[in-house]
Amino acid sequence: MAENRSSNLIAEVESGLASAGYIASRQIATAVYLAQQIEKPILVEGPAGVGKTELAKAIAAWRGMKMIRLQCYEGLDEAKALYEWKYAKQLLYTQILKDKLGEVLGGAETLPQALDQLHDFGDVFFSKEFVEPRPLLQALEQPTGCVLLIDEIDKSDAEFESLLLEILSDFQVSIPELGTVAAVVPPTVILTSNGERDLGDALKRRCLHLHIGFPEQKLEERIVETRVPGISQALRKQVVGFIDQVRTLDLKKLPSVSETIDWARVLVLMQAAELEPEIIKDTLNVLLKYEADIEATLPQVSTFVARSGRQGVFG
Repeated sequence: MAENRSSNLIAEVESGLASAGYIASRQIATAVYLAQQIEKPILVEGPAGVGKTELAKAIAAWRGMKMIRLQCYEGLDEAKALYEWKYAKQLLYTQILKDKLGEVLGGAETLPQALDQLHDFGDVFFSKEFVEPRPLLQALEQPTGCVLLIDEIDKSDAEFESLLLEILSDFQVSIPELGTVAAVVPPTVILTSNGERDLGDALKRRCLHLHIGFPEQKLEERIVETRVPGISQALRKQVVGFIDQVRTLDLKKLPSVSETIDWARVLVLMQAAELEPEIIKDTLNVLLKYEADIEATLPQVSTFVARSGRQGVFG
């Protein structure tokens, strides 16, 4: 009974993501379900363009939640990711305090008393009022929760990973001047990585791991059907079958799902009824991003078309 109930709940996740335009495999739906139940971030790895970022967007759309995105890059630090001080406001406050200094110290009879009063005012400079929250702190402060997307974590430095550890494990962050800021409602955290560098064990321990690779043909057909509604069933099968064969080649960049969708849209725009060598040669630059990859694929076009045609008939 428990197994059937879990299976039904995972199916509900699949349906929910589909309602937001994201066709998920069983593995993806299971990871999203488990992350919600045990309140753990998901580290999503895989090649570019397979739907890692889109998964976070779909979760937010399905659940009707705000999505906060932190795009990672080399040199990213806490001032851009977590918070920084509103220096202009602090400067203005300094000027006001200077103008009112006589009133502030009017009751002080000794130097220690004057210093104590100034110290009380000094603490105000580093209060919540002067904090400019960046994406990580914004996510913790959302009163109804949110989806926090930490995109392309592999492009950041190892030092930035250390900054994330407290947030990923306890949904809180320690700010020296303010103390600990805990999440009002724990955010749903999605981290993505294209595998440009190995991530630290400490970060991986805090996350559920999900690898999204190139989908099976039937799943990719469903994705194309959802994202390119004007495409015929026969052409859809041919497109997916052709791309599946292209991915067997030794290319610099294999076509991803996003390129499949783009190419299918182009073929519909050009009113292609079926795959033909000429129209493929004219549009192969939509599917492949490097000239060397195009040149390596061109000699195989006729063979791949013939095979995809048979798949379109018998698939």
